[in-house]
Amino acid sequence: MSEPYIVYGARGMGSVMVEATLTLLDLPYEVAETEPLGKRGTDERLARINPMRQVPALVLPGGELMTESAAILTWLADAHPEARLAPTMAAAARPAFLRWMSFVSAAIYALFWIRDDPSRLTDDPATGAVIKARTGARIAECWRIMDAQVDPGRYILGDDLSVLDLYVAVVSRWAERRRRFYEVAPKLAQVVRRVDAEPRLAALWAERFPFTEGWEG
Repeated sequence: MSEPYIVYGARGMGSVMVEATLTLLDLPYEVAETEPLGKRGTDERLARINPMRQVPALVLPGGELMTESAAILTWLADAHPEARLAPTMAAAARPAFLRWMSFVSAAIYALFWIRDDPSRLTDDPATGAVIKARTGARIAECWRIMDAQVDPGRYILGDDLSVLDLYVAVVSRWAERRRRFYEVAPKLAQVVRRVDAEPRLAALWAERFPFTEGWEG
């Protein structure tokens, strides 16, 4: 049996999309459950792996470290083209794939560092409330922009499930959760519902990001 990948992560966080990708690729992996950054982010094991104290972090079987969710997902998909989890370099959909992977990472995911804990930028509760509201509005607007510019098939880039679909499915569950996402991104909403219902991921979702009562917001 080959050496496993080691995923540094936590339930309901960005590491879940990496776990989902490894599951679809049927690759062996272990999860090193960690306490990410934040007021309680004192997990020194994670700090040694990733000084940013952020997840996901992925240790490859050869010992090399990868961080940054979009990079990890793209690399895993490209390393296993037979699984069709990303368009190949020769595919017409490749530019759109790279565009939207980067867009979700830079325009949406990055805002949660601020939105999840406004005290990272301000000690004033009133200012923190404004930051939370405005970052929430910006995230919704970015989803709206993406939705207006994609033309999904069964999935965002056509009929093949890709890591982009996994990325959107996980990130869209964070605050302000899915209800607002469904409102501003109706085309993407149809896609993420298919990802939620993917049979190969049912056990993973149940364990790592369960659909508990009220999960949609």
